[in-house]
Amino acid sequence: MEKRTGLFSNGIIWFGVAISVSEIEAGIEIGAASAPGSLWLPLILGHVLGGILLFFVGLIGARVRLNAMETTSSTFGKYGSRFFAALNVFQLLAWVAVLNAQGAAALAGLNLPISFPLTCIILAVLIAIWVFVGLKRSANVTTVVMAALAILLAILSVKLFGLDNTSGTTVAGVTAGAAAGSVALLGFWNIFEISIAMPISWLPVISDYTKDVENPVKATAVSAAAYTFASLWMYILGIEIAGIGVNNSIAQAILLAGLGIPGIIIVVLSTVTTNFLAANSAGESSKAIYGKINPKIAGVVVSLLSAALAISGIMEHYISFLYLIASVFAPMAAVLLVSFYFGKASTVNAGENRAESLAFWLWNLFAWLAGFAVYQVAERLDSVPLGPTLLAVIVSAAFAYGRVLVVSRRAS
Repeated sequence: MEKRTGLFSNGIIWFGVAISVSEIEAGIEIGAASAPGSLWLPLILGHVLGGILLFFVGLIGARVRLNAMETTSSTFGKYGSRFFAALNVFQLLAWVAVLNAQGAAALAGLNLPISFPLTCIILAVLIAIWVFVGLKRSANVTTVVMAALAILLAILSVKLFGLDNTSGTTVAGVTAGAAAGSVALLGFWNIFEISIAMPISWLPVISDYTKDVENPVKATAVSAAAYTFASLWMYILGIEIAGIGVNNSIAQAILLAGLGIPGIIIVVLSTVTTNFLAANSAGESSKAIYGKINPKIAGVVVSLLSAALAISGIMEHYISFLYLIASVFAPMAAVLLVSFYFGKASTVNAGENRAESLAFWLWNLFAWLAGFAVYQVAERLDSVPLGPTLLAVIVSAAFAYGRVLVVSRRAS
């Protein structure tokens, strides 16, 4: 009998996913361009809604016992599923590279006698080793690492919150000039978008881990809650860093807090633990494209390739990349959710003959494309009400649900 994972192990996994330099950087971005009292509601709202989406998407994989990209086959067909799996492999490769580069840049700021390219290579090798060993075989090590990382981050948080504003001119990361209007401040929906972008980026990944849980509902809820809590913590840490006058630098904040070697450990562990999940999921998605691919080998290859991409300068496009992930996978998740939770009858009916199946899959692909297009347009506008992500989700879900209603009326 296959061994299932419990609540604690899934909570540890998804707590670790959120503990990363990228989450702190996103918090810095918000803190550096937000008025003091305007950021908390959109920040929390974005994380809560993102966490809810994570739960319902992860629950699909937990119930059908399939990895993230395999769950899409019933909604988008075999070729549609492979299309999204291929996109996921490429985005995860880029995502691992971004996280790798951010970790290397933070370590460079701690004055280590190692070059940026060499640091990227070392981090990639550590990730590849962890992927090859596997999650189940390293479960105890993972627990210890997460416990140590949580303690170190708690110490860093306490020290940073105890620091006075060294510049004397910033409040919650906003300079007096920005407050006066010389720098454009982020609006409510801009902050919301940056907040929800992180949980959205893990939608095409979460079922890779919930598919093996013992209790689908409870374990998925713990996973989503652990991620949401830890992600909010990292964002708040970033907001604090933006407000203490260290030029929005994680490395300078660590040094100012008096954490030398512990600071290095924080950066290395947070980079490796998050990247391990992303690289491992790239292997799972590769299997969804071609069943004979060994997921571990594919994950190792992705880990090593990420070093070259990190060295090439991908970190400069970090926020734009986050938005691109959301534009692809937020509407995909919306259609998947409608199809699974509301369209079971229409899915069954569509499977009765090839023509109806094809029509069902093509309509769902159209619903996804409509949401993708809406996101691309809305993202180019300034502070659109609801934000690009929610608009894309609503549009794609509406199109997908429209077909469910039509099929249901025909059946009755």
